Amino acid sequence: MTNPAERLVDLLDLEQIEVNIFRGHSPDESLQRVFGGQVAGQALVAAGRTTDGGRPVHSLHAYFLRPGIPGVPIVYQVERVRDGRSFTTRRVTAVQAGRTIFNLTASFHLPEPESIEHQLPPRLDFPGPDGLPPVAQEIKEHLGALPESLDRMARRMAFDIRYVDRLRWTRKEVEDAEPRSAVWMRAVAPLGDDPLVHTCALTYASDMTLLDAVRIPVEPLWGPRGFDMASLDHAMWFHRPFRADEWFLYDQESPIATGGRGLARGRIYDREGRLLVSVVQEGLFRRLP
Repeated sequence: MTNPAERLVDLLDLEQIEVNIFRGHSPDESLQRVFGGQVAGQALVAAGRTTDGGRPVHSLHAYFLRPGIPGVPIVYQVERVRDGRSFTTRRVTAVQAGRTIFNLTASFHLPEPESIEHQLPPRLDFPGPDGLPPVAQEIKEHLGALPESLDRMARRMAFDIRYVDRLRWTRKEVEDAEPRSAVWMRAVAPLGDDPLVHTCALTYASDMTLLDAVRIPVEPLWGPRGFDMASLDHAMWFHRPFRADEWFLYDQESPIATGGRGLARGRIYDREGRLLVSVVQEGLFRRLP
C-alpha cells in the first residue's frame, strides 16, 4: 500500500475485538510519541462504530494524558453514555500498554430542519490553493533539497498542505509576525464515501498545523525547534457536511501563550467560504536546553 491516503484510511479502520472495544495499530515511526491526530481520529472512529450511522458527529472534546508509544497497538474502550431521541453521546478511553493515554467524549446529532442560520464571513479574502506551492516544494526551493527526515515525512503525508503566506526562514522574519497562520489542505487521494471516514480524517488533519500559530512569532516553523511541543486538549465542532479529500482552508490564530501553554483556535472553510468546522487546542511548550 503506497498511497498515503490509503494508508490513512487503513489506519482509521479499527479492529473490533469485543463489544465496545476496538484496537488500532500505530505505525512504528521514528517519532518521540504517537501523533495526537492519529489517536483522536481513531478514537472518533471507535465512537462512531457504536452508533447507528444516521447521526453525524457534531462535537468532540478530548484530553491527551500521556504520550503514545509508536509501534504499539492502542485499545479503544467505548462507553455508551446516552442514546436519546436526537443526541447520542459516547466516551472513549484509549489504552496502551495498560495505561490510559487519551480520553474523548463525542456527541452525535440527528439532522434537524434549519431554525437559525447565520455565519460571520471569513477573516480575510485568502488566495485559493491552486497558485500556492505544496509545503514540501516550498521547503525544497529554500533548502535546495529536502533533508532525509523531511523527505520521508513528505512521501508518507496523507494531506497536501499549502501555506497561504510564504514560510519565514529566519528569526528576524518572525520578530513582528502576528500569531496567525492559514493553510489549504486536502487528502492526496480520494478517501471513499463513508462520511465517518472523512470526519475522522479531518480530525487527524486538524492536529497537524494548529499549534503553528503559537510558534510563528517565536521561531521559523520548519527550522530547528527551540521548544518541545505536546498537545494537551482538543475540541472540535462540526457545522456542515464536508469531504476531507476536497480543498479546505484552515485559518488558525493564537490569542494567548503564557505559563508554558499556548492556545490556538482554528476555523475550517470550504472554497465557497462556508464555515465547516471550529477547532480549539491548547499545547504545552517547554524550551529545549
